[in-house]
Amino acid sequence: MTDDTDVTEALAQVRGMAAAARTAQGRLARATTLEKNGLLDAIADALVAGEDRIAAANEKDYEIAKAGGMSTGLLDRLRFDQARVEATAQGVRDVATLPDPVGRVVRGNNLPNGMRLTQVRVPMGVVGMIYEARPNVTIDVAALCLKSGNAAILRGGHAAFNTNEATIDIIGRTLADRGYDPALVQTVDRIGRPGATAMMLARGSIDVLVPRGGAGLIKAVVENSKVPTIETGSGNCHIYVDKAADIDEAIAILINAKTQRVGVCNAAEKLLVHAGIAGDVLPRAAAALREHHVLMHVDAAAKKVLADAGVTGEDIVDATPEDWDTEYLDYQIGIRVVDSLDEAVRHIQRYSTGHTEAIVSQDYGAVEEFVSRVDSAVVMVNASTRFTDGGMFGLGAELGISTQKLHARGPMGLEELTTTKWIGYGTGQVRP
Repeated sequence: MTDDTDVTEALAQVRGMAAAARTAQGRLARATTLEKNGLLDAIADALVAGEDRIAAANEKDYEIAKAGGMSTGLLDRLRFDQARVEATAQGVRDVATLPDPVGRVVRGNNLPNGMRLTQVRVPMGVVGMIYEARPNVTIDVAALCLKSGNAAILRGGHAAFNTNEATIDIIGRTLADRGYDPALVQTVDRIGRPGATAMMLARGSIDVLVPRGGAGLIKAVVENSKVPTIETGSGNCHIYVDKAADIDEAIAILINAKTQRVGVCNAAEKLLVHAGIAGDVLPRAAAALREHHVLMHVDAAAKKVLADAGVTGEDIVDATPEDWDTEYLDYQIGIRVVDSLDEAVRHIQRYSTGHTEAIVSQDYGAVEEFVSRVDSAVVMVNASTRFTDGGMFGLGAELGISTQKLHARGPMGLEELTTTKWIGYGTGQVRP
């Protein structure tokens, strides 16, 4: 906790930053699509040119975090080497190629008195983002905000402090070189934790606040923020292997979803297997997971199936009630045998965070029932949960994965960073 004086001083600083951001945003809001695209391409070029600097700063952050005992999965998320900088810069270029939502007509009509009404998309204004140990998010958010005509105030956390500082400096210099105010992309990291608290209190200065990170961070922001918040969710994602599944397909999906990157919110954390196919699926699944050194938390039924197949070992442990709620973000997975699709759905309804769930099945009826009953932001059919991503969805990048139901749900891209306003075109009409 910080004392009131710290927060009061931080709030004054954040409001000052937001005022500068709003002034800068007014200029950006009038920019043409071609101008914004040129700006993004210049930023991408500058990031690639500065990739050695960013990677060196990231190496400092990485070594500090590793020495502090950060988990393997989170370390992977923190890593931002040259290859990842280049991939993220390509994401900026991809955003530049996307249609510009600003000015798009949503709907309109002519009133009987001749007045013409039009509802159009406009930028949110000043967007705040609080996140943890995710250097790529700094660039993704900057690109999405700039293309959609918004300013961004960021809190990237202490773990990625050096990386974010280098990145934002490069973006700021590019903005200035292109005739824009660097206040369009700012960070409160130097203010520390009081800066994050101040962002939550800066209603009227920051238009919308988006938390992205672990369940604790998201809960803290949602429960304490006075600024309107878009809730992104932690990813306790499930894969259900139905009795009509293609087993080869199921194993491939499982391994990709669990092990490609374990420290991300769209990684699979739970495996549910229909009892009618468990004897064929679980021994193969366990063998494949073992190759990737995944610790398996199994229920009694899954443990028996594995034991009957001669599969035992220190990497197979009894699941506890807490396991079903846990987002591991590590080389761990919870495994349960269910007697029916209905039981799988009820398990998901109880424990899911509303992010992404997947079914593997060749039964059209089972697929349709699963899709209609599972109420998560994304449902995958015979595909990995790892596809829940702004880039994979063709959004270029993402602000986060919204698990709420108001305004935005699922991967948030350019359109989700806009709101609308009505314009009435009259010729002197007055209301009778």
